[in-house]
Amino acid sequence: MHRHAGSHCMRRRYESRAAQAVPEAACVCAQCRNVIPGQAPGTEHRNHCPHCLWSLHVDMRSGDRRSGCRGLMEPIAVWVQKNGEWALVHRCTECSVVRTNRIAGDDSVLLLMSLAVRPLARPPFPLDSLRHGLAAPP
Repeated sequence: MHRHAGSHCMRRRYESRAAQAVPEAACVCAQCRNVIPGQAPGTEHRNHCPHCLWSLHVDMRSGDRRSGCRGLMEPIAVWVQKNGEWALVHRCTECSVVRTNRIAGDDSVLLLMSLAVRPLARPPFPLDSLRHGLAAPP
C-alpha cells in the first residue's frame, strides 16, 4: 500500500473490485478501510474519515497538504467552539502534534457523541477522590 501525498487516505496498489469502483475524488481510509467521499457537506477540505473519524497528518495548516509526517491521527475529543460549531481534536500517533478540524455533515453521529461524553464516562481521575471533596459541610 502507499499513501497519496495530497490525500489523507491510503490506496491499495492491488485494489479489490469494490475499491476499483471508488470515484477518483474518493479514497480508502488508512484506519478502517472504508471508502471516504472526496467532498464533505459543511466543510471545504475533507480531512478525516466520516466512518471512524481518524485522519492522516498531511496538513500544517488546514488544506495545505504540506506536512511531511503522514502519521495516523487519532480522534481524541470534540471541542465546541464559541460559535457553537463542533470540531474534532486529533493527535498524531507518530509525532504527537494535536490539531483541530471542523466536523463534516456526514460524520458518524454515534462516534461524535461517544467522544463528547468520554470525559464523563471515563474521567482522567478516580471518581472516589471527588466524593471526599464534595461532602456537604456539617
